[in-house]
Amino acid sequence: MRNKQKRCETGTSPLSRCHSRLDGSALLKMALHSMRKARECWNFLRALHKGPEVAPAPQKDSMKRIFSGIQPTGIPHLGNYLGAIESWVRLQDEHDSMLYSIVDLHSITVPQDPAVLQQSILDMTAALLACGINPEKSILFQQSQVSEHTQLSWILTCMVRLPRLQHLHQWKAKTAKEKQNGTMGLLTYPVLQAADILLYKSTHVPVGEDQVQHMELVQDLAQGFNKKYGEFFPVPKSILTPMKKVKSLRDPSAKMSKSDPDKLATVRITDSPEEIVQKFRKAVTDFTSEVTYEPASRGGVSNLVAIHAAVTGLPVEEVVCRSAGINTARYKLVVADAVIEKFASIKSEIEKLKRNKDHLEKVLQVGSAKAKELAYPVWQEVKKLVGFL
Repeated sequence: MRNKQKRCETGTSPLSRCHSRLDGSALLKMALHSMRKARECWNFLRALHKGPEVAPAPQKDSMKRIFSGIQPTGIPHLGNYLGAIESWVRLQDEHDSMLYSIVDLHSITVPQDPAVLQQSILDMTAALLACGINPEKSILFQQSQVSEHTQLSWILTCMVRLPRLQHLHQWKAKTAKEKQNGTMGLLTYPVLQAADILLYKSTHVPVGEDQVQHMELVQDLAQGFNKKYGEFFPVPKSILTPMKKVKSLRDPSAKMSKSDPDKLATVRITDSPEEIVQKFRKAVTDFTSEVTYEPASRGGVSNLVAIHAAVTGLPVEEVVCRSAGINTARYKLVVADAVIEKFASIKSEIEKLKRNKDHLEKVLQVGSAKAKELAYPVWQEVKKLVGFL
């Protein structure tokens, strides 16, 4: 008995013998392994308690600054909405820095009645808000309230050669209509357009196909300024709007325009259902009753299909497929109904906003102040670079 007790006192336990055979490094590895297992267990239990993790909301692109402008022609027409405003609304949800300007300085390149112009500015403001432009997400402002636009425009005007402006397609087209009586304002308005964009160091500009040549001028002016005075302006890129030009309902070879003398040619977004039906019923098509999309050979019907696809959000192919068996006379009414449905709520909101002139003016004042905060420091830097005190 005494011998057994002695062996027990002097012997070692199995655990002690195991530890004696392990060095410090092995013990550390075992401890870390135990800690990892414990952490995994804890994370598992916490996940059971909290439920599945929610994926973070997609982040807006904060690297881009987008600028676009629209002339105050009053209530926008269908082409304005599908060609510009609809994409503006989408872009403001994708990017952090958005500037949308009612470019009233551009509007006076042709004669204007002052009272009508003032009302047109307010009407356009109401329409943009009703269509979904949110002053909390975008800066909506009146161009003439930010004097730096015209100041920068003069600097850029002094950098561009006269023949460059005279060869722009829109100058040629508009002076042809005016019988060579175009003003200097009309000639140089693409330079003011460049100033509008560069003043905010814009990186991207949503444009239609008819503005691509003007964007090339903007890019050339930015590069020319940078070459002369050092890298300063970003060279802005175009964002082509997905909708091609909406054509006149009475002349499919021409763009839909508010100035069209034929009142049946243009659909305003506040037209009554009866007016919309009448205009589409009178839309020019051809003698083929089938609905197809062939812009080169069937401009009138293809314009209707494009409008139908745009207001419903459906692909052109699906619109054509759904219209199988419908003749063009009936199809005109189908498109009219789709347009009426699209703009019903917008029309109602415009009417409500137009009754609150003070609110519309306040929106423009606040937006113009925000735009001024961005424009002023850029203009001050331009002055220094050019050599002004």
